[in-house]
Amino acid sequence: MSGFKRSTLRAGVLAVALALGGAGSALAADLRLGLAADVSSLDPHYLNIAPNVAMSAHFFDALVNVDADGKLVPGLATSWKAVDATTWEFKLRQGVKFHDGSDFTAQDVIFSLDRPAALTNSPGPFTAYTRQIVGKKIVDPHTVRLTTAAPYGPMALDVSSIFIVSKKAVEKASTDDFNNGKALVGTGPYKFAGFKRGDRIEAVRNDAYWGGRSAWDKVTFRIIANSAPRLAALLSGDVDAIESVPTADLSRLKRNDKFRFEQKISWRTIFWHLDQQAGPSSFVTDKAGKPLAKNPLHDARVRKAISLAINRKALVERTMEGLAVPASNIVAPGLVGYNAALKVDAYDPAAARKLLAEAGYPDGFALTIHGPNDRYINDEQVVQTVAQFLNRIGIQTKVQTMPLSVYFGKARNGEFSMALLGWGTLAGDFGLRTLVGTPNQATGWGTWNWGKYSNPAVDKLIVSSLGSVDQSKRDGFAKQAAALALGDHAVIPLHHQYATWAMRKGIKYTARTDEFTFAHQFSPE
Repeated sequence: MSGFKRSTLRAGVLAVALALGGAGSALAADLRLGLAADVSSLDPHYLNIAPNVAMSAHFFDALVNVDADGKLVPGLATSWKAVDATTWEFKLRQGVKFHDGSDFTAQDVIFSLDRPAALTNSPGPFTAYTRQIVGKKIVDPHTVRLTTAAPYGPMALDVSSIFIVSKKAVEKASTDDFNNGKALVGTGPYKFAGFKRGDRIEAVRNDAYWGGRSAWDKVTFRIIANSAPRLAALLSGDVDAIESVPTADLSRLKRNDKFRFEQKISWRTIFWHLDQQAGPSSFVTDKAGKPLAKNPLHDARVRKAISLAINRKALVERTMEGLAVPASNIVAPGLVGYNAALKVDAYDPAAARKLLAEAGYPDGFALTIHGPNDRYINDEQVVQTVAQFLNRIGIQTKVQTMPLSVYFGKARNGEFSMALLGWGTLAGDFGLRTLVGTPNQATGWGTWNWGKYSNPAVDKLIVSSLGSVDQSKRDGFAKQAAALALGDHAVIPLHHQYATWAMRKGIKYTARTDEFTFAHQFSPE
């Protein structure tokens, strides 16, 4: 479908729905949410991607939770402290019950921390958060100590990513047992009621939840990845709220007093991974289509040229329609490791062409760039826009986009030369370890380092940052690592997204920097 036809369809949907005025029944005790991305698994340790993590938080708790501003708060642990540089102690919440009525225990914590390493078939493992733990000790029924081989500061942040499951319910379970509900026994605010893959997930309130009862008896999560149907579902009253509001319709929607909005600068940074291996790259050729013996993207001058070719101001204002800010870091402003001294690369196509010539490509080369078309705000348009910028400096650029379900697997296998990724993290050293750290299966480093970038000096600074219990020292090392890696254009940041929710009047939601949509944090006005 052409862009004109898509725009016309969207405008027609919006006009009809606005005419209906968001018709629907009065607010009931059931909540219906329109989600923008598919949930591929309900196993909380199987695939570390945001849609799955957000859904797991409804059924499970972690030892440490994260509030709307990205700050750590108590979860199943009421407190934590560093006993020494290699030992962390967590005090467990007492009186917590799993959905089946059994007691939450220290044994469940140990089992849950061990389980990610046991899932050897995971396409996106959680082991980066558990590999550093070399010892686990139950001090008493309500105290657990975790030890590391070397000093390690961000233990609490690590365990905030590991959901606690019932050892009894899960010990012999498969991932399929979670998807059918058999093993989906947590301590979270909702209990499992049904899962129809690609369509909906249903949950009912856990009346015994330690954090207090949700306002909603039942929640239905509708999977509506396409923007126009998701918007239509809100406006017609089929759902009560949606995430990822289509940018093209936001200003018109805001004029309708039957809806309200919540927005926040997201932790998610959108950036490019570039294949940095020296040999031929799959989607780099000369302009006649002949593969090149050497990979131009291996040269830091070429990577810098690509960055200078991108007009981020225009990208944010036009393609993103104001729902983003240009990025110079891989973490959002205000988070640990954000380096304010790093400036957004200026748009300078003349300098970009000069760098290409210095690198031995005065006439450029041909490149196909890849991205998803159903994951990030205007992702397909972002890829198209960047292709236009690269064409202007002599890089003959083609575009291929595809659904996330296909794209991620190919990208992680290194099948692309230049691939778009969005990543959200609450700390710079975490993001750097995962995205640009030298890949190492034994340590879990570089699990999302699609470009295979490797710099021992960057790795050393990340180790120093992660090993600092002192927060100020940790922040300083993380900033140094970011300066070195991004100065090398290990990845090319584009922008930080705004997260936007729209909902019917009568309900409210506190916008979250992590972009997660949590049913239990919606409430009646």
